[in-house]
Amino acid sequence: MRIFVTGASGWIGSPTTTLLLEAGHEVTALARSDTAAAAVPAGATVVRGSLDDLDLLHAEASRADAVLHLAFRHDLAFSGDFAGAVASDRQAIDAFGDALKASDKPLLVASGTLGLTPGRVGTEDDRPDPTAHPRHANAAATLDLAANGVRAIVIRFAPTVHGAGDHGFVATLVDIARATGVSGFLGDGANRWPAVHRFDAADLVFRAVERAPAGSILHATAENGVATRDIAAAIGRQLAVPVSPIEDPGHFRFLGGFFGLDAPASSEITRALLGWTPRRPALLEDLNSGVYTGTA
Repeated sequence: MRIFVTGASGWIGSPTTTLLLEAGHEVTALARSDTAAAAVPAGATVVRGSLDDLDLLHAEASRADAVLHLAFRHDLAFSGDFAGAVASDRQAIDAFGDALKASDKPLLVASGTLGLTPGRVGTEDDRPDPTAHPRHANAAATLDLAANGVRAIVIRFAPTVHGAGDHGFVATLVDIARATGVSGFLGDGANRWPAVHRFDAADLVFRAVERAPAGSILHATAENGVATRDIAAAIGRQLAVPVSPIEDPGHFRFLGGFFGLDAPASSEITRALLGWTPRRPALLEDLNSGVYTGTA
């Protein structure tokens, strides 16, 4: 297949692109900078542009046999314009959907499990609630494209996609612990975060684009939920700093607004559908081995 990938230089997109190329697929990758272009795995064809170049997205999708939309405007989101990032994401999804209508070609879109079903284990049977979270609204819009002859697929990734080189949530917690001298958690720390290794996540995307049926919701969660106090304890051991509950969410910087959420999510349906079996180290294994603290 000729596959158009956004986010091919990213944390999940890069190993996914490598798997696609190794399987003999032809990959065209969107890159909005020289740095991103250089990070795209060798063998892929790079097309320069951004998620705002809607005509380009439409044209590339029209030429492709499948589209993997793994990019997100994190630059906007982390600068405070999360609404703008979500709007950019939706425009891209709409452009892809229009290009692929009545083709039965796959459009795979990345979403997340965070905030799906607070306080209980979320499953793939939980439909995205457009009113609950802006990215869930985009996931719902993606699934609606199945009625237009698009093999629409949504993969909800765990909030923690971990592994060596991660600069995301867990790496931020490590940085905060180093800076403050304490590894903290909110409340009693019993709230749970799902987790998945980046290479297991990439393997799921690879399987999904080849085999997942239209309207599929898939969960990239190798672990249903890891207690945040256990995450904090592992960080504390590696950095040799005390582990303690923290009352002020601001202590956790941009994570403060959701680090205290209890958001477990299962992937049993995904595993049965695609034969996906996560094989890489679990989150606490990565933490305990020093992957995040430079002691590995």
